[in-house]
Amino acid sequence: MPIGAMIFLGIVLVGFLALDVIVIASLLIPGDERNQVIVWKASTFTLLGMMGANILDVIENLVREQPMAQNPFIQLEVFAIVYFGALMFYKRKHGG
Repeated sequence: MPIGAMIFLGIVLVGFLALDVIVIASLLIPGDERNQVIVWKASTFTLLGMMGANILDVIENLVREQPMAQNPFIQLEVFAIVYFGALMFYKRKHGG
């Protein structure tokens, strides 16, 4: 593997680790009521988005008659990206 690709993948891995830490920190740090509403709305949006994606994946696998194999690392990173995006959206919307 070329050194440039290894550097790029290392940067992506560090970025994903940072997103995972942000998710855990935002869920654990208590705040005022406004902050709790923001985290609640972001969590709800993320849960609905991930459930919808998993339902579509199951339907696709049933239609194509493929085994249902999902990579948990990829699911974790997609969850982190969706949660971070929703958190930033609701913080901006509710002023935070």
